[in-house]
Amino acid sequence: MFDPVQLRTFLTVAQTLSFTQAAHRLGLRQSTVSQQVRKLEAAAGRQLFGRDTHGVELTEDGEAMLGFARTILEANERAANWFTGTRLRGRLRFGASEDFVLTRLPEILEGFRRDHPEVDLELTVELSGTLHERLRAGRLDLVLAKRSEDRPQGRLVWRDRLVWIGGERLRIDPDRPVPLIVFPPPGLTRARALEVLERHGRPWRIVCTSGSLNGLVAAARAGLGVMAHTRGLIPPGLVRVPERAGLPDLGAVDFVLLHGERGRRDGPARAAAEALAAAVLAGGDRLQRAPSR
Repeated sequence: MFDPVQLRTFLTVAQTLSFTQAAHRLGLRQSTVSQQVRKLEAAAGRQLFGRDTHGVELTEDGEAMLGFARTILEANERAANWFTGTRLRGRLRFGASEDFVLTRLPEILEGFRRDHPEVDLELTVELSGTLHERLRAGRLDLVLAKRSEDRPQGRLVWRDRLVWIGGERLRIDPDRPVPLIVFPPPGLTRARALEVLERHGRPWRIVCTSGSLNGLVAAARAGLGVMAHTRGLIPPGLVRVPERAGLPDLGAVDFVLLHGERGRRDGPARAAAEALAAAVLAGGDRLQRAPSR
């Protein structure tokens, strides 16, 4: 009933909430993307997107279609792999920042391991800045991380905003330096937080540094201070710092997939990297649409 090509286009638009960005990612004309979405809406007999001058949003039926589309496409891929006898093999060195590993990434990796059991997957969990460095050094084949300002390349998975978070009882004294809970260098959220505070002339002091997200979350829950974090991935027990605290806006952050040289040139590694990249992109709507707190 539903065309897999149209379903993939639908998922891409849902991930980006932009027909223009979806067309760029898919290598299609924007008119083609719009046409495929209209055909899918006609097949479903429901409107899947709400469109106005401000942007694109999923309708209630569009939200429902997300789960159906993923299930249909995953089933198609498993069936195709079974009957064509294709089996991915080789070693794949994948790096992901801790934000993802503690939230939605496990289900994506579980599906990849189920579909490609002969791929030797090596997972590295690190700060985004460290992952970028290891990718440049040839120590990783594929990376899922925040976009680095000095490396603007990469396939967009989703975009979110950085916000200040802390414990529910935390109160910020406007007459004292902002107490910061941060990753060590080269953490990208750390760099953004310090740059924004400096630009707005807001004094700050570091009260906790940890290379582990669990360590940062524990410090924040204890009320030691505030931390910069992705709005859609706020850990349980922490909340957004209210605007009345007067902390400056941290702006948006992009989460991207980047291929290393070996992941582009080596045959088995390239095939495995492309398969995992496709799984991450297909699940990007789950990450992007994680409930905000």
